This record gives sequence, structure tokens and C-alpha cells, in this order.
Amino acid sequence: MKVHILDDWFDTLRGLPSFKRLDGHEVTVWTDHESDVDRLAERHADAEVLVLFRERTPITAELLAKLPKLRLIAQRSSYPHVDVAACTRHGVVLCSDMAEGKPSVAAAELTLALMLAAARDLPRQMESLKSGHWQAGVGLSLTGRQLGLIGYGRIGQLVAKYARALDMNVWWWGSEQGRARAEADGEVVAPSREAFFAQSDVVSLHVRLNAATRGMITTQDLAMMPKHGIFVNTSRAGLVAPGALEAALEGDSPGRIAIDVFDHEPFHDTGSVLLTDPRVIATPHIGFVTQDELEHQFADIYAQVNAFDAGAPINVINPEAVS
Repeated sequence: MKVHILDDWFDTLRGLPSFKRLDGHEVTVWTDHESDVDRLAERHADAEVLVLFRERTPITAELLAKLPKLRLIAQRSSYPHVDVAACTRHGVVLCSDMAEGKPSVAAAELTLALMLAAARDLPRQMESLKSGHWQAGVGLSLTGRQLGLIGYGRIGQLVAKYARALDMNVWWWGSEQGRARAEADGEVVAPSREAFFAQSDVVSLHVRLNAATRGMITTQDLAMMPKHGIFVNTSRAGLVAPGALEAALEGDSPGRIAIDVFDHEPFHDTGSVLLTDPRVIATPHIGFVTQDELEHQFADIYAQVNAFDAGAPINVINPEAVS
């Protein structure tokens, strides 16, 4: 089959062992990002399979209508960027391994790194040293601090494990069902949403983005955090209400923000307060971008391509499209 891989910005995938799983297919790897629908349709006109690099390119009804040869979209994890109903109308099968029981170690590690970087104000300390100065302030120790985790899922639980190695105190918030699961496992759940934000030294967000969770973190939530507090988001930018981070910076609560995700990616607005304010530590959505994680994820994706080619598709999201 003619397989097109989108948005492999650093041309990484061809160098990973898993790429051999596509032997026998005609594979094209695109190493740039294209957002124009007409240009996307032109470059992928012959594609029978689109392999998506997470949510970097939205698959809209308009684009699908311009790709008559497309038969399969293969990806991993959640798919808010894919118009599933339009896929079904056009007979395009969407296969996505939802990674049940497979937490992203890379995302959890980055979360811990951002917590530590924010607590010790590492970017500003490094810049001070490189500019010929010495220390640039006083940081915080995380030992003994209260870590509030939102979302009792696999990544959140892994972050909790890492945090406890630093002797942090962990408690939880999230959906009613998530809080119930946490309590059933013997975890500490905050007595209220207000107490959770007001008494957490660090709040870290680990929730999937969908219609129910979009904008779940509000300006009021962040304003309740202590002025020395740290808010971390390595999940999805849309989980935070529009303007809430900017308002938090204006109100100086919490005092540090560490983010790996943006509303529009790639994010190039160098004038944005999210990139200019020294209280913000920002990374360019690298939570899952390690060689180990990509090898693991794309081995799963290629397995979906081969299963479809063999006539036995797996991890099908829209089974109506198979026939």
C-alpha cells in the first residue's frame, strides 16, 4: 500500500528499528508541517494510508473529501483531531491503539523535569550564568511539598510514583469516577476542589481532552493557588480555559507555570507572554518525543497498517467503515 507518514519533523522514524515493519509498502515520509487543506490534498492525493504523528495535523471532513484513494488512518491514543464521522462516510477506517495499560514514561519524566525546573527556576539561573552573572534568586525544594494531580490515569499514577521518591505528599482531584478509583486504591483525595488548588504547592494536569474536559481548569482555579505554587500541563492546552494562564500571570498566582502544550501547534508567537514571561517554563510539546517512546508507539501503529493490509484490521474506532 501507499503509506504516507505526516509531520516527522526531525526525520526520526526511518532510523528506528520499527520502521522495518513497513517493508513491502511504498512509504513516503513528510518532514514538514502543512496546514493548508488544498496543499495537503495535493501532496497526499495517492495515499492509501495516512500515519499520523499524534495530533499534529487535523483530519477534517474537507480534507477527507479531497482524498478519494484514502482507505486507512493509523495512529495512537486519543483522536480529537480526526473527524470520525467523516471518515466513516468516506469509507476510511480509523485505527488507533488507545494504549491501555501502557503509560507514557516519557511524558511522566518530562512532567517531573518541568516541576524541578520550575521549583529551582533553572532557565533563569542558567541564563544568569551564561550572561556573566551568578545566582539569580532562591528556589524551592520539592521534598515535603504537596503535589496535586488531576486525573487518576496511568501517567498521573507514574508521576505520583516519581514524586514520592522525592518525599512529596500526593493527593488527587478529577472526575467523580476518577476520585472514586483513587480512594478505592487507598489514595488521598482532596476534600474539595477549592482545597485542592489552595493547598497544593504543585498542580499537574493529566487528563485526556474531549468535550467534557475542554476548559476544565479555570481562571478561578489557578487564582486559588498559592503565590509560590507551580502549575504544570503536559497533557493538552485545551484543558485550560482560554486566557486562564495569562490571567494567572497577571494575578501572580500561581508564581510559576510550566507547559509543554499550546492551543495552536507549532507555536511560533514569540511575543506571547507564555514565551516572554520569565515565570513560564515552556517546551515545544516534547512530552512523548524520545527515541524510546517513538519506537514503542510507532511499532503499534505499523502493526495496525499491516493488520489492515492483511484484511484483519485491529484497534478499529469506526467499524462501520470496514465494510
